[in-house]
Amino acid sequence: MRIAIVGAGGVGGLLCGLLARAGKEEVVLVARGEAGRVIAAEGLAVTSPLGTFTARPARVVEDPAAAGPCDAVLVAVKSWQVAELAPSLAPLLAGGGFAVPLQNGVEAATRLAAALPPAQVAGGFCLMFGWAEAPGRIQHTGQPPRVVMGDRPGTSLAARFVPLAAALQGSGAAAEVSADVEAGAWQKLLVVEPKGTLGAVTRAPALPMRATPETRALLAALVAEGAAVARARGVRVAADVVERTLASLDAAPPDSTVSMHRDLAAGRPSELFDQTGAIVRLGREAGVAVPLHEAFLAALTPGERAARGEVPAFPRT
Repeated sequence: MRIAIVGAGGVGGLLCGLLARAGKEEVVLVARGEAGRVIAAEGLAVTSPLGTFTARPARVVEDPAAAGPCDAVLVAVKSWQVAELAPSLAPLLAGGGFAVPLQNGVEAATRLAAALPPAQVAGGFCLMFGWAEAPGRIQHTGQPPRVVMGDRPGTSLAARFVPLAAALQGSGAAAEVSADVEAGAWQKLLVVEPKGTLGAVTRAPALPMRATPETRALLAALVAEGAAVARARGVRVAADVVERTLASLDAAPPDSTVSMHRDLAAGRPSELFDQTGAIVRLGREAGVAVPLHEAFLAALTPGERAARGEVPAFPRT
């Protein structure tokens, strides 16, 4: 099987490293800039409970057109990069392959399908805790990464998910095919988005947020707002989603944070508009009031705009 992985951050880098180490599939990495140059020259270094190793994908390219057609394409760039990148992925699907988005949020598959043949775009997401410590250097902690994929309305790719899931499982990752991948993506969003939003506002990691009653109540209220939006859109969300999210916060390492929080704190472009902003935008479409999300989005937008170079940068303390 020929598998392309687009993006060499935490998710893409770890999956690429595991698949390349297993050596059973032809793995092509699409990575731009310094990450691509480092990996092409030195390999992809991974530190993980699954092993500490350096792996080399079969090819490392900057332009997707140089990779050639692939059987499966795992899209692992940030959510805010998907719409601009999507048209360039067409050569990867020219042989009839399919794409699986692995972003946080619930809109990546729609954005891919707007630029690529819709019947070749699956739904999907990834559950893991990892990051790129430096270009080509991936740090992973916790459980093995879990890739979830499934058909979107109007697609019929289920049989073709099986070999991809087997390849991922054979590499040390977990993989599953979901009958309701949209619900799963929303369930993930309702866990990571409130933590990222509130973490970015408070600048607090897991322990202070869960140990402060007022902050814990805010987190629960954010989850409830997001769940109301999902249900209004016809998405099946667990009745105990608030309790599940609080339980995940309680189980998290005391100093842990999520990527949106870390990016905003560091002054990097983040997924603010694809997570917090998506709840606001989709809530308005569904006629659901989300006043907490609106307030926090307004509070965090100046920093996001500065990170993107849309307004002058300012000191962060």
